[in-house]
Amino acid sequence: MPLKAQTRSRRRRIAVTLVSGLLPVLLGAAILYMQAGRALKQDTEQIAEEAVRQFDLMLDNTAQAARELLPLSGKSCSDVNLALREQVTRRPFVRSTNLVWDNNLYCSSLFGDFEEKINPGDYTQGALWLMNGNPVTPNTSLLVYRLSEGKKGALTTLDGYHLGNVLRLIGRQTLLLLQVGPDWMSADGKVHREAVPELPVAQSRLTSGRYAFAVEAGFPKGETWRYMSSEYPPLFSLLIFFGVIAGSIGHFLQKRSSSPTHEMQRALEASEFIPYFQPVVHGDGKNWSGAEVLMRWKHPKEGLVRPDLFIPFAEHSGLIVPMTRSLMRQTAALLGPQSARFNEPFHIGINITASHCQDLELIKDCREFLDAFQPGSIQLVLELTERELIEPTAITLQLFGQLRELGVKIAIDDFGTGHSSLGYLRQFNVDYLKIDQSFVAMIGIDTLSSHILDSIIDLAVKLDLALVAEGVETLEQSDYLRAHQVNFLQGYLYGKPMPAAEFISALSNH
Repeated sequence: MPLKAQTRSRRRRIAVTLVSGLLPVLLGAAILYMQAGRALKQDTEQIAEEAVRQFDLMLDNTAQAARELLPLSGKSCSDVNLALREQVTRRPFVRSTNLVWDNNLYCSSLFGDFEEKINPGDYTQGALWLMNGNPVTPNTSLLVYRLSEGKKGALTTLDGYHLGNVLRLIGRQTLLLLQVGPDWMSADGKVHREAVPELPVAQSRLTSGRYAFAVEAGFPKGETWRYMSSEYPPLFSLLIFFGVIAGSIGHFLQKRSSSPTHEMQRALEASEFIPYFQPVVHGDGKNWSGAEVLMRWKHPKEGLVRPDLFIPFAEHSGLIVPMTRSLMRQTAALLGPQSARFNEPFHIGINITASHCQDLELIKDCREFLDAFQPGSIQLVLELTERELIEPTAITLQLFGQLRELGVKIAIDDFGTGHSSLGYLRQFNVDYLKIDQSFVAMIGIDTLSSHILDSIIDLAVKLDLALVAEGVETLEQSDYLRAHQVNFLQGYLYGKPMPAAEFISALSNH
């Protein structure tokens, strides 16, 4: 009888645990689903805004070329052909220029004298025409800009490759469409005339205030669940965790739930979180010109613990801020005495998260860090990670402003892989983009990834941002990045992450 009672009691405890755990999991999943929908909607709005801005910049070049050529309309083609070709050479994105008289195209930068009737009705608002191609390049889309004044007219064309590149780079996993009148273009570079498709998730539409086009942004069906599974695994773990502790054995599970936090708190007090250093080299040389500081847990029993096993929990438990502070103090104590030997400012990169941006304590930590080095001997770079979204609050903006006054630089880590990368460019005054190693690994292998990499480099050049490439492992990758003027390179080709003593010993040889 006691055995039967014990069995029933065990079953009852299991049943209570399952029932009590189910409610918070379902409720939490519903909340996360709504939050994911809001986050995706914010993403599409930002992406549409950035796409419109990029297309406006491209059309500014084509419009300026047309304005400069319009007074030449009516003149002999042989007299003005050089001026047409000069605009193609001078203006980015402009593929060809043409002169029109009385709706008759009579002079082209491509062919010289030419004869073709122009139908103003083909142009949306008389200004833009999105074409699937022309006789020269029938399979390459282009955007034609028309400017007219009386019988005078000028046409400038924008290559569809550049349009598709913007849709691919900015859209990434987003469905992004460019619409001009009844025609629309997708990221594959093809122009369609049928009705614009409905974008199932977080659809956003934004019309340019300067030119006759609009942008549609959205996500495919199922993206909300995909986003949740990609962005919220720790939160799902917490939901299950809290569901379990809601059962009749809550006291036991509460004790277990607190043990990781207590263990990490103990490790912090015992200085078990130590810095490892991975060398960073100048893009135009091979000497070490800096390092990224990486956190490792030197556990007394488990040995060296990988950061991916404890950093996410540290972020969610609130311990990441004091852990980073400890890491900065250890780094300052180790490298500060070496700073007198630095011939030029030594690049030191340290990761920060959303938790660091919620108050101004980071200012004090950075000031204390910089005071440990010879003035002007280092360049401190804080790298924004994207595991949690950094909101542009008043405190955050004040924080970044004061960091800039201290001379601290800001980098976006793993640029091109997180949903918020473009948002950070717009909201914060950043100095560096860190190219994710997944793009570097595809150099010479995957054409699309190479196009994306080139577009990131072009974007950095246009925004006057420095570049750091991660994961450089081969000479081919190194040569490619050097040829494209990437400022700093980092990867196993130059050195793996190493403990402080090994790094300092090797530093004198590099």
